[in-house]
Amino acid sequence: METILIIEDKESMASMLMTVLSAEGYRCEIAGDGLEGIRQLQTRDVDLVLTDLRLPTGDGLDVLRCARNEDPTLPVIIMTAYGTVEAAVEAMKEGAYDFITKPFDVDHLLVMIRRALETKRLYRENILLKEEVSSMVGLPRIIGRSGKIKEVVQKVQKVAPTRSTVLLFGESGTGKELFARAVHHLSPRRDSPFVPINCAAIPRELLESELLGHERGAFTGADSRKLGKFELAHKGTIFLDEVGELELALQAKLLRVLQDHVIERVGGTKPIQVDVRVIAASNRDLASYVKEGKFREELFYRLNVFPIYIPPLRERKEDIPLLAEFFVSKYAAEMKTKPKRISEKAMGLLMEYSWKGNVRELENTIERAMILSEGETITEEHISLMPIGFSPVVEPLPMEGSLEETAKAALRDAETRRIRKALEETRYNKTRAAELLRISYKTLLTKIKEYRIE
Repeated sequence: METILIIEDKESMASMLMTVLSAEGYRCEIAGDGLEGIRQLQTRDVDLVLTDLRLPTGDGLDVLRCARNEDPTLPVIIMTAYGTVEAAVEAMKEGAYDFITKPFDVDHLLVMIRRALETKRLYRENILLKEEVSSMVGLPRIIGRSGKIKEVVQKVQKVAPTRSTVLLFGESGTGKELFARAVHHLSPRRDSPFVPINCAAIPRELLESELLGHERGAFTGADSRKLGKFELAHKGTIFLDEVGELELALQAKLLRVLQDHVIERVGGTKPIQVDVRVIAASNRDLASYVKEGKFREELFYRLNVFPIYIPPLRERKEDIPLLAEFFVSKYAAEMKTKPKRISEKAMGLLMEYSWKGNVRELENTIERAMILSEGETITEEHISLMPIGFSPVVEPLPMEGSLEETAKAALRDAETRRIRKALEETRYNKTRAAELLRISYKTLLTKIKEYRIE
């Protein structure tokens, strides 16, 4: 049953509207002035607002602005006996769904209300999949039309308005952070911070300080107090990516945050209350980690309140053409060129490939193709794909020659492997990879070039 908030200062009109709308199966709430209407908007969940333009305190436009701020998809219908063109234009510019002049035909109003509620329903069903709707409400756009991606979107929409902890799981490159941002933007916390942190990209000895903060003098180099990510995310959402990489000791502290909503900075003794929604993500099988003793069972169940599986690209291949065209448009804009057409054979290659790196790998492939293609069409020659089963060839260590030569080869092999792993863990962000490896950015670039790491 949908709830309609009626804001009308004349008791007879408010009573008549409530009688008519209740008979149609709507639940009605009444406010007698603008301030009361705004208060109810901020404290109640309503599906539509029907407000008079002229009110004793505030006016219908103030109510409209508040409604747009609370929920950009909430339809507002303005009623007035002063039906001037100027008032109608101003109301529509501010985002009113429609405008009706008193006296009005009740049947006409009912039709208007049904259309408004249907429009709202369609907006919310498609809010993550339609570019124009996503951009209107400031949401990250999720591209896809497959049944699997629509199922994920439905789960996001259901869990977003709640306080529940969400666990996103799936392979690397599937877009877990994108969905985490969608949960945040569709939640009542959307005007508060969204704070992401990649637990795999920060050295373990620094991760506790990053999450919980530290007091001055807590350890060597702690010259001042530092607020952690949980404090920075107060009233908002924290996104813990690759949560399976947390050490057991830090897992225990995270469990306390989830249970008691308090943190303690490193080197501190005072508990600090935090109001933070946690969204976690992992490309690991955390249930297996629990069995192996690598992940705390109680923490797993605390995080796994509402699990959402993000399918890999090979399980939703019908989305590949949409994604490819989106990335073509994106890089055409960045390169200040016209969008290019993808030939049938090139698209065939994209559709047949296994995409172990998922959407991120597809994006990189399209970016390379845009650079390589000099004409208006991306052909199969421009699609550079890694052969199935390919793995970087590592030369065997020399078993002849001096010990020094063998040691140099072993060092090169070890450094190559470690740099590759660091780049994968940080999603190929070289700055973060250098921090993880504890070397300078320049040193990392030199080694990437020296070891020919692609």
